[in-house]
Amino acid sequence: MTSLPVPYPVAVVGVGNMGGAMAARLLAQGWPVQVHDIDPQRHAALIAVGATAHASPAQAASGCTAVIVCVVDATQCEQVLFGPLGLAGVMRPGSMVMLCPTIAPQDTESLAGRLARHGIEVLDAPMSGGPARAREGSMSLMLAGPDQLVARHDALLNALSSRIFRISERVGDGARTKLVNNLAAGINLVAAAEVLAMARAMGLELGRTLDVIEQSSGQSWIGSDRMRRAIAGDYAPRAHMTLLEKDTHLALQAAQAAGYSGPLGAAAAQVFARASAAGLADLDDAALLRWLEGPS
Repeated sequence: MTSLPVPYPVAVVGVGNMGGAMAARLLAQGWPVQVHDIDPQRHAALIAVGATAHASPAQAASGCTAVIVCVVDATQCEQVLFGPLGLAGVMRPGSMVMLCPTIAPQDTESLAGRLARHGIEVLDAPMSGGPARAREGSMSLMLAGPDQLVARHDALLNALSSRIFRISERVGDGARTKLVNNLAAGINLVAAAEVLAMARAMGLELGRTLDVIEQSSGQSWIGSDRMRRAIAGDYAPRAHMTLLEKDTHLALQAAQAAGYSGPLGAAAAQVFARASAAGLADLDDAALLRWLEGPS
């Protein structure tokens, strides 16, 4: 199957940190973009750079060749796809939905099967890298789905990301890969916060300690990114604590389904759950450092 003539109309449903950055990226590349979000205040910035905002997922998807779903969880996916104002009933057969949220593989498979009954094709396409990389087109995309569908939409995919990982043709494998990645991220973040809390207890200066870690064997991207913010006392939510709480829990479920159990994942998941329960749920996950240090 050959690529589609470009640019073609694209909808982005869910324009928070990542979805908004993806929409802005496409607009900057000259793509016509329609958007919808449950928070209409998020529409304004995208309208200012050329997007058309709509009051429902169905309205946003109407007339679009592809829809990027960038909501938080499977419940929200269900609502935007099949709810009373969902997009499944308005999209043309042969159009495509990119499922970008971090959700359970079985949910991805179920949603894809139901969309197929409407004649709508699905790319299982979780993303990673944060809003800045999404806006500049360097985030990671993990693609699972038919080769011909990927080829047909290669221009859109390449406009979104210079780091595309072709996982397999089996829808659900993108979700599995993302959960593996996010469990690693969660473990690394807990480790980074723990060792900096330890460094402070030992009387070390945290910025200098992190300088060493970043150039040594303890380096991790998420550790550097989050702990720089934590050292500055910046807990404004780019990635809420609840996101890695959710993702580590989903990863453990996926591991259990595969018959695997490891020593670190469950411990990391418990840390995120306890930090959220302690009142940090609405803060950036960098606040793990504050929680691990305890009352000052």
